[in-house]
Amino acid sequence: MKTNMVLTKINTGIFSLSFFALLLLTGCGESKEKSESDQNLENTEVTMQEETRENALSQKEKEEGWELLFDGESTEGWRGYNKDSFPSQGWVIEDGALKVVGSGAGEAGNGGDIIYDEEFKDFELSLEWKVSEGGNSGIFYLAEEVEGEPIYTSAPEMQILDNERHPDARLGKDGNRQAGSLYDLIPADPQNAKPAGEWNTASILVYRGTVVHNQNGENVLEYHLWTDQWEEMVKNSKFKDWENFLNAGGEDRKGFIGLQDHGDDVWFRNIKIKRL
Repeated sequence: MKTNMVLTKINTGIFSLSFFALLLLTGCGESKEKSESDQNLENTEVTMQEETRENALSQKEKEEGWELLFDGESTEGWRGYNKDSFPSQGWVIEDGALKVVGSGAGEAGNGGDIIYDEEFKDFELSLEWKVSEGGNSGIFYLAEEVEGEPIYTSAPEMQILDNERHPDARLGKDGNRQAGSLYDLIPADPQNAKPAGEWNTASILVYRGTVVHNQNGENVLEYHLWTDQWEEMVKNSKFKDWENFLNAGGEDRKGFIGLQDHGDDVWFRNIKIKRL
């Protein structure tokens, strides 16, 4: 009888130890799973923070070859069109954005247009813009610097506009002066610009003469430079007498990126480019 009791106690002890070990292993497994889950969550949060940082490149963008043209803190790399330095008036950095300080006259103020001091050939440009109520501006590309001539005589322009208030939205033809359009030539379709005061995304792809405007995630137009169709379109427009515009990019088919001062408050940020 005593022997049986002793065996029972031993068996009970072994069961208890085994059960405890099982709990310990299970706990370690759960702890490990939780640890890995927590780490994955932290990695996701870090990635999201990295992706949403203003005026910075994510690791993915760096690997894809994107270059930042504005860091949100300085005007390094930028200068006035046909000038050696950045304008001392008319442009400021405000809340991490390059801002045109409007003259209130609906025309360029003391700042004038600015360009990034490097010419690009085949590329994709990406940025965000925000316009004031009734505001007007633009993004130039393949611009040439011609002494005594404004930038718009040589460069196609992606229009920036408050479509609700600025009269240009109702002028031109078929809405070709509205936001996202190839100014005064091809309307953006669909017209998906956000209201004044809200940020819009814009991208311009230029590759061997093919040009695509993208606004707020949608391709809104496509055209082809240096073709018979391009020449006909230009010759039937107000740009018909501007030889440099017809031959945008010049002999080397490359040029400057420019931001327009049209006399209204406009903000630009997250300006980046990828060479193609």
